[in-house]
Amino acid sequence: MYRSRLLETVVVNRCLLLTLVVALAVRLILAVAVQAQVDRPPARLCLIAGDAEGYWELAQNIVAGKDFSLYQPPRFVSRVPGFPILLALSQVMFGESPFAARCLLACVGTAACGFTYWLGRIIADHTVGLLAALYTALSPTLALFSVLILSETLFAAALLLSLIAIAKFVPVPNASPEPSGSSDSTSFLQSFLQKLALPFAAGVLIGVTTLVRPTWLYVGSAIAIVTVCAQFPRSSLRQCGFCLTGIGCGIVISMAPWTIRNYEVTGHVVPTTLWVGASLYDGLHPAATGDSDMQFFEDDRLLLQMSEYDVDREYRRRAWDYAARNPGRAVWLAMKKQQRYWSLVPNAAQFQDWRMKLVVCVAALPLLIFGVCGAWVSRRNLAVLALTAGPILLFAALHLLFVGSLRYRLPAEYPFAVLAAIGLKSLFLQAFGTRSVTA
Repeated sequence: MYRSRLLETVVVNRCLLLTLVVALAVRLILAVAVQAQVDRPPARLCLIAGDAEGYWELAQNIVAGKDFSLYQPPRFVSRVPGFPILLALSQVMFGESPFAARCLLACVGTAACGFTYWLGRIIADHTVGLLAALYTALSPTLALFSVLILSETLFAAALLLSLIAIAKFVPVPNASPEPSGSSDSTSFLQSFLQKLALPFAAGVLIGVTTLVRPTWLYVGSAIAIVTVCAQFPRSSLRQCGFCLTGIGCGIVISMAPWTIRNYEVTGHVVPTTLWVGASLYDGLHPAATGDSDMQFFEDDRLLLQMSEYDVDREYRRRAWDYAARNPGRAVWLAMKKQQRYWSLVPNAAQFQDWRMKLVVCVAALPLLIFGVCGAWVSRRNLAVLALTAGPILLFAALHLLFVGSLRYRLPAEYPFAVLAAIGLKSLFLQAFGTRSVTA
């Protein structure tokens, strides 16, 4: 028995290592290809213009010890600091080399594949973890975005870690059993970890992930609450309370430095950014199409008339006022945003080549099909659904309001790949006459 488990561990480790080597190789090749493409005249920083330049400038400001701000008049709270800090680390180590940053991001993307395996193993087993990791390693969209100077890949890696932390302290049914000791000291340690330490760590990771992408404050918190409440029975309300308190404390403490900094520069409590209003208006205004076009911000030039905080509140007011006055068009825009979010082909104009569309579609379609199968298999397990399908569905809900794009779905495809792997494994077992597996 011991030798059989040892052999299984060796095989799994070798398969995982091979998967990660392939993931890194694919991403490094793409890093070279992307850099060669953007170096062609007219040279540019990224295949997708806009956000990348802002992130890069913020990283330069961090390295130079300047204010964390963009543009004139300066916007001090337009971005959260997580991704610029990673780019600043690259600039400190390798200079202002976009190619070096792409290679660093390739490593982050490879780590995200490993984290996908880890989540799959905790929720189901090694097979599910390996299948999910293999998909994320070879997915053309996930691989390509790993080497673009955009926050999606770092966000994916961070959100996976927060989901793993939640899964570690919540008793998910059919999770791989962890060895446990029988001594009082071991039992006390396990109890401490489950009731306080691991929930606090999960909260910290949710907070840290929020500093990469603000939406995770709401999505990550909602997933944590649903998972905890679904898995702890009513007889464990006290334990449920301990867990939620630990998560809340972790979030508050991890985000406190950024919130305090924002209060110092704005005079207001701002946990995330002051870009929510403009982003909301981007999706809800007379010229909105479901795609992003921030030209109105430059045309309005409200920062010349009011503070950054007041500009955020003004655009929020305008967006909600427009939706209230035009409910039919707001619903139509919501459908357009969902169409773009769930699209099986790229939205961006520079990715409209039919061959690229075909490759992306062929990769995305099986993920969604097997994901639906996995959701059916796991339909009685709310915790598994929350940890795997929760991100992709809650992001979709947010983008009923904000502009939609396939790009915003990509970070959630990593945990969703676990659900797809559960569906694929179940179908395989049924096809060979074996009782299906429920996650």
